[in-house]
Amino acid sequence: MHTASQWLAEYSDSHRNPTNKRLHWICVPVIVWCVMGFLWLLPFPGGIRAEHPVANWAGVAVLATLLYYSMLSKRLALGAAVFLLPMLCSVYLIEQSSPLPLWSICVLLFAAAWIGQFVGHAVEGKRPSFFKDIQFLMIGPLWLLADLYRRLGIRY
Repeated sequence: MHTASQWLAEYSDSHRNPTNKRLHWICVPVIVWCVMGFLWLLPFPGGIRAEHPVANWAGVAVLATLLYYSMLSKRLALGAAVFLLPMLCSVYLIEQSSPLPLWSICVLLFAAAWIGQFVGHAVEGKRPSFFKDIQFLMIGPLWLLADLYRRLGIRY
């Protein structure tokens, strides 16, 4: 298994252009949020979602993601929790308060964010990393967090 540093270094190889980086800062969190929204809407065993808003597939995915990240870096996993848990809560709040159905918001934002991602890679002149290894879909958010850590002088 790769280390966090190996994954992040390899991911960085196709994310050097400033425009591509900026687009990733916008699009990756939006994609993560939309995936949570899609998972939120899937039926959960026992039908307990209404009574326990975190007991759903989005909550399971967040926990699995944090476990995966903790195998790579405990510090990055902790930072990811700081962002993923409020994102999960925001999905709940949007579902409860938006006049639009959650699925329609997720479809629109998901499509727009992926278009942004591919525009960034066209500018970069390199294919997205996940074409090489699907696991890079999990590394993208971690790459942003590692960049934030570097800027703040936090070791990961």
